[in-house]
Amino acid sequence: MVTRVAMWSGPRNVSTALMRSFGARADTQVVDEPLYAHYLEVTGLDHPGRVEILASQPRRWQDVAAALTGPLPSGIDVHYQKHMTHHLLPDIGREWLGELANAYLIRDPAHVVASYAKVRGEPTLADLGFTQQAEIFRAYGGPVVDAADLLRDPAGVLAKLCAALGIGWDPAMLSWPAGPRDTDGVWAPHWYANVESSTGFAAYDPSPAAVPDRLRHLVDAAQPYYDELHAHRLTTAA
Repeated sequence: MVTRVAMWSGPRNVSTALMRSFGARADTQVVDEPLYAHYLEVTGLDHPGRVEILASQPRRWQDVAAALTGPLPSGIDVHYQKHMTHHLLPDIGREWLGELANAYLIRDPAHVVASYAKVRGEPTLADLGFTQQAEIFRAYGGPVVDAADLLRDPAGVLAKLCAALGIGWDPAMLSWPAGPRDTDGVWAPHWYANVESSTGFAAYDPSPAAVPDRLRHLVDAAQPYYDELHAHRLTTAA
């Protein structure tokens, strides 16, 4: 039996590092943001690498869902799907999500907004994915990982996550070779410089988030959704 892990994350988390972690397992195949082309097709947004993204993935969500729930190569026990929650647009059917082991990577909205503002000046609540994340959690449940907890104690949190997903803990998840991967999305050259130079999870940085005053309302709007999932997060605290 294959465990199909749909990890739903907002932007500016440690989602790509977590994908690297699962990709370090010998029994796992990863897929990077498979709904991105559909998202760009429907919204018309001009993201870096738009043309290449649209050419690299199916644009119909139905085709993506079929691939994510369809046959996999022999020897694959875990299919790790890195999803951005804001890619789950309202037009996308939800029934296929019930065939997946849904999980959630969350981050304090102040840090998300502060980080996002550095790459896109005027994000909206929809760009951050908090509402969609709560929607999926309410419908399907599943384990919740807070990015801060993961960086504080990678081994402890990953072991808890594997147990919650019903897969074996593999210490190989703690490190990986530097460099790009064939499984990275074609947008990697625009966004993945830091993770490509990494060989493991970065140390936790306790510095407070510097949120621009004009975006403080986004933190306030996202906070209740974050708090809802945070209450269910996996923790290694005694």
